Amino acid sequence: MSDFPAIHTSQNDHRLYRYIRLSNQLRVLLVEDVQTNQAAASMAVQVGHFDDPVDRPGMAHFLEHMLFLGTEKFPDSGEYHAFINQHGGNNNAWTGTEQTNFFYTINADVFEESLDRFSQFFIAPKFDIELVDRERHAIESEYSLKLKDDIRRVYQVQKETTNQAHPFSKFSVGNLATLAGPQSELREELLSFYQQQYCANIMTLCLVSPASLDQSEVWAKTYFEGIVNRGVSKHYPSELLITDAERLKQISIIPLKQQKRISVNFALPGIDQFYKRKPLTFISHLLGNESPGSLLSYLKEQGLANNLSAGGGINGFNFKDYSVSIQLTDQGFNTIDEVVKCIFEYIQLIKMHGLEDWRYQERANLLNTAFRFQEQIKALDLASHLSINMHHYDIEDVVYGDYRMDNLDVAEAQSLLELMHPLNMRLQVVAQDLDTDKQAAWYHTPYKVSDIELSRLAYWQQTEIRQALKLPQANPFIVPDPQSRNEASQNPVPVVVAEGEGYRIWHRKDDEFNVPKGHLYLSLDSQKASMSPRHATLTRLYVELLLDYLTESTYQAEVAGLNYNIYPHQGGITLHLTGFTGNQETLLALIIHKGRERQFTQERFNMIRKQILRSWNNVAQAKPISQLFTSLTVTLQKRSFEPVRMAEELETITLDELHNHVSEFYEKIYLEGLVYGDWLVSEAQALGKKLQHLLSLVTKPSHESSRELVNLQGVGTLLREKAIQHQDSAIIVYYQSSEATTDKMALFSLLNHTMSSTFFHELRTKQQLGYMVGTGYLPLNRHPGLIFYIQSPSTGPRVLLEAIDEFIADFSYAVMQITNEQWESTKQGLISQIMEHDSNLKTRGQRYWVSLGNRDYQFDQRENVAAKVGTLTRADLIKFMMQQMRSKHCDRLVLFSCGEQHSQQQLGSKNMILDLRTFKQAAEKFNF
Repeated sequence: MSDFPAIHTSQNDHRLYRYIRLSNQLRVLLVEDVQTNQAAASMAVQVGHFDDPVDRPGMAHFLEHMLFLGTEKFPDSGEYHAFINQHGGNNNAWTGTEQTNFFYTINADVFEESLDRFSQFFIAPKFDIELVDRERHAIESEYSLKLKDDIRRVYQVQKETTNQAHPFSKFSVGNLATLAGPQSELREELLSFYQQQYCANIMTLCLVSPASLDQSEVWAKTYFEGIVNRGVSKHYPSELLITDAERLKQISIIPLKQQKRISVNFALPGIDQFYKRKPLTFISHLLGNESPGSLLSYLKEQGLANNLSAGGGINGFNFKDYSVSIQLTDQGFNTIDEVVKCIFEYIQLIKMHGLEDWRYQERANLLNTAFRFQEQIKALDLASHLSINMHHYDIEDVVYGDYRMDNLDVAEAQSLLELMHPLNMRLQVVAQDLDTDKQAAWYHTPYKVSDIELSRLAYWQQTEIRQALKLPQANPFIVPDPQSRNEASQNPVPVVVAEGEGYRIWHRKDDEFNVPKGHLYLSLDSQKASMSPRHATLTRLYVELLLDYLTESTYQAEVAGLNYNIYPHQGGITLHLTGFTGNQETLLALIIHKGRERQFTQERFNMIRKQILRSWNNVAQAKPISQLFTSLTVTLQKRSFEPVRMAEELETITLDELHNHVSEFYEKIYLEGLVYGDWLVSEAQALGKKLQHLLSLVTKPSHESSRELVNLQGVGTLLREKAIQHQDSAIIVYYQSSEATTDKMALFSLLNHTMSSTFFHELRTKQQLGYMVGTGYLPLNRHPGLIFYIQSPSTGPRVLLEAIDEFIADFSYAVMQITNEQWESTKQGLISQIMEHDSNLKTRGQRYWVSLGNRDYQFDQRENVAAKVGTLTRADLIKFMMQQMRSKHCDRLVLFSCGEQHSQQQLGSKNMILDLRTFKQAAEKFNF
């Protein structure tokens, strides 16, 4: 019997858990999951950038990188990554403020072998001196990647405007400047940092696999007891994050993207102590409410704000910087003091009337219900999450801690609310038209710190609450005691339960996950949805206005665990409802009713149009590789358009034109739906009849909209350049299958799986071409595709393309050299990935819906692809590469952007797409 308390788990959790402490004081959580074919491990080390030496910012992050690059027992720097990839897994790591997390997933049958490799990171890493310089260049690439990222740029200002004696103020990422010096010296510092900081007693390990708990315990002891315990104890400075010197300041920041946003921040103590009662979760639930009478509802009605979030902000060992963040309209930006006044009035309302037990219990009951019917997550996500939770919660709460809300301690909640006071605030203003007098280090963000005037503070301290502000009513959407129905499914996959001219509804009753939840997908196809850039723009505007219009009516439903999303696609729009089935039909009826009203006001139309314009124009500030990914689908899909092109159309669209578009959109509709989860056949059939009746009132039946894809066969190497203002260059090389068959899906999937780790190792780790380097299997409109992508701070597009071509040319030889055993293992790894068990209702529902989108009406495409992968030979791969990929004149699309420093490395102009519209009109197309 264990000496440790039992771990509190959900009634819906089939997994078994065991907590142990090894002889070296390493804390380990073992999880037995007989339903998974994947295993996962995660190590959370209580070392982060707070621990960086003052003169070596980024050291913890640098160490995280170096641990992947070979150990005494497994010295090859690429071996770990290749082993994980070959056996159907993936791996990653991150460095935070106080923790570093290493995690991976892999086929369960080789879990023990992988643990031998993984444990050596923490026992005997090599720290090869010849890799030190290479990896600090990788850190530089990672740093460079975020130079134009507003989140990182604002974060750096936050660091510079807090107490500089607090470890939060340190630069966390590192770059060539902070990691400069002779390689030998840096290696010695790295080794010293590792030996002083990485220690068994401040590590937590989580192992998840189908193996028994006893077997996992043997593995944990065998492979991880070799980690040295130096008895390290963590002692961060007792300095406050915000002292009187930093309080009562306005921090004005200029972003790159267009936005107008304020954050009112309050310095609170560390929050781990509150986890059993979660008073801040409760306060945020009231402050961030969006139903009628709420703070956001009032600000929207006054035309001052579009969005609000409460409860965010940084937190750590002795601090929580609690944030109320609001996205402002132009009018709101011009009356910031009034917006801030409203925040303080609502806080006062909560103080006076909000701390009622029924309100707290409503929120606590929702969390308890979510825990009772907790849906399983993938082994990798579970391992990573639990290894971190072990640093924050009592061991019995390592699974339950996120959901635990014991009782309302009014005095405790009041003490926190008292700190949400004008005299304990900082105001952050983010907008493009601000006066600044400083520039942040590392990210060059313009900003200014100024004292908040006493007159403003006095105004905000006035406590009279305007009558329009109301606390939320009792939530009518909460199902008091939801229960799943135990009826077995009559079919192994979805079947058609309602069908007629212009509509078809599929259904399957879940009988595996046993949660009282459902997933309802409804896709409305209309020929008018996106037949031109203007139509596509109008459809997107309609969706955004509808979502905005629905917010207040549906907010309580979302709080009660009934969620929905509406999104446009090439053929029309899709509505996706999720959550507890007791009230799903009520929510659907509400959405349909509101959707048919379409009573959009001119004021909200103007605001939403401005929001979308800002969003589309801000795309130009995204990472180059992200912009190229957007351009890839735009270049190849007939009904996809560049955001900047749609922004041009949006400038001249009127409310009347939108209303006309909506009417035309619904003139002829094709409806395809999927009902999956705790829905009975009779319920799905009844829903189908209701939907058919509704359609007959507003529309005539139609056929599915076509989804046309540019056919690249016979065109040679097509080039398209995107003009992007960024210091990095970027490139995507895309190869397209000529057929949308199972055979080609298998071939392209296996080609990507076989190449990916080698490509990453060769071009990122060895050649140091950039931080974002990879390959991907990318099907578009059912047609398989293969991409190679790089974003590089050091190299221009011509050299990047040459490097990709050289890799492809040499890879055939690499495939020839692997053993039969390695080849079969590689295939088995991919098959295991393809056939990975659906971990929850959501994952399976998504798979069913994607199958319908692919016209895989037998729902067996993945089984067929996996079977075909099993038959492929190395000769099949080599033959395809030689015929389709080796020639510089092969059929492919190359998208690229040239960095500001790489103008001498341009690609030639031959076969360049200069006018996208003309190209797409003239190109041969696959019709789907």
